[in-house]
Amino acid sequence: MHKRLAVALTLFLAVCPAAAVGPATSGPRVELMSQTVWRDGDARFGGFSGLHVYPGGLRFLAISDRGSIAEGHFLRAGGRISRVALDRLQPLNDPDKRPVAGGAGDAEGLAVRSDGRIFVSFEGQHRVWTYTSPSGEAAWLPRHEDFRRMQNNSSLEALAVDAAGALYTLPERSGRLDRPFPVYRYRKGTWRRAFSVPRHGPHLPVGADIGPDGKFYLLERNLSGLLGFETRLRRFTFRGGQLGDEEILLATRSGTHDNLEGLSVWRDGDGNLRFTMISDDNFKLFQRTEVVEYRIHE
Repeated sequence: MHKRLAVALTLFLAVCPAAAVGPATSGPRVELMSQTVWRDGDARFGGFSGLHVYPGGLRFLAISDRGSIAEGHFLRAGGRISRVALDRLQPLNDPDKRPVAGGAGDAEGLAVRSDGRIFVSFEGQHRVWTYTSPSGEAAWLPRHEDFRRMQNNSSLEALAVDAAGALYTLPERSGRLDRPFPVYRYRKGTWRRAFSVPRHGPHLPVGADIGPDGKFYLLERNLSGLLGFETRLRRFTFRGGQLGDEEILLATRSGTHDNLEGLSVWRDGDGNLRFTMISDDNFKLFQRTEVVEYRIHE
């Protein structure tokens, strides 16, 4: 999370906790299935900014922007999350299998390929690392020349992988309210600037995924002063290497959810698409780690 945003949040929410109100939506109808607060006594717990839900909707991975990776599972009742359980919380390792520390551990984006390989993007030192397992050592991916010029604490915030194994990432900031967000694709050992996402208003991208339907999902947030966070989820189709058919699946009013940053889109046993999100609590007592899940009705 951007440091200036964290400072603003501290000032605003410390004096005025937000009240929850319902979302406003356009496009397909979405249904809130669960909104679950997740707690644990481990001092490293919190700051979750990336999420991957495995097929079946029970097991998950989450990464923290302080350089940790969590393995856990959901307990469900009637298809809804009733409790979130932590199985293991450990440091992300560097290429020498040493725990990452300081600014080098600012992990933001998480993607898991179909063969289980894990990819993590970092916004402190602008890069993507890959792992064969949560406890393994990191391996470098090449860096696009644009990565080095990106703004500190606002670079590779979101990461996604498609069915063919290509990676997609984009920065948190575009530089201007009227400037689209560039999206970079990693395929055949090379990053290329593939396309851009139109920017609408102050919302900033914080998570992305390629759904089982092959569409590109983008999670965005905006800190709306005294009222807390607004969350928005947009969906696009791929056409000729470009994005099209933009839909707004979710647009919440301020304070509906906490600081949702991680996104995973998956299909449940009834064939419905679901999107599960996790919040970054910034390790603040007045925030919470929240797992939120919606179902898409199409």
